[in-house]
Amino acid sequence: MKEITEVYPDAAENLARFAHWLAGAGVERGFLGPREVDRIWDRHIANCAVVEELIPANSKVFDIGSGAGLPGLVLAIVRPDITIGLIEPLMRRSEFLKEVVADLGMTEQVTVMRGRAEELKGHSAPVVTARAVAPLGKLLTWSLPLTTKGGQILAMKGSSAATEIAEAADILKGRKAEIVMCGEGVVDPQTTVVRVTT
Repeated sequence: MKEITEVYPDAAENLARFAHWLAGAGVERGFLGPREVDRIWDRHIANCAVVEELIPANSKVFDIGSGAGLPGLVLAIVRPDITIGLIEPLMRRSEFLKEVVADLGMTEQVTVMRGRAEELKGHSAPVVTARAVAPLGKLLTWSLPLTTKGGQILAMKGSSAATEIAEAADILKGRKAEIVMCGEGVVDPQTTVVRVTT
């Protein structure tokens, strides 16, 4: 397995700074449990970073329920060609994200959008991402209105991915939903993503 900083050498410094934020203020403010500190790199940062494989060049991306910045901020760090909106309804989380984005010098690339996804009428992007936000069916009701036609929703999921696709059939309404594995040779196990094409 390669270290994630070897895969994205240009991003190594900012990834390390973000990891420091997560292990410090992220734990202090209750966004990550103390037991997660030893797993920040493999379970959180690397696991999110490899999803960039699915994002086309120079894309505009919305990340729903960004929380502590996973996966949205990690994707922005490893992909300087994309612009990303971090959508987060909770004030204390959105304030944390603003602090981190400023510290990493990424204010031109990353916008923190405080609010719920369903409130952002009139906004759209060709790529919408989410991790551990809601079951796929509910997530689709929030993300489909934000995704431009012909775009894609990338939902990071675990072993329940196939079940969630089946349960979301009514909302999918025939749209293509597939399970894609990311990060071969980089993360083990690979990251499971449900990709829905709009």
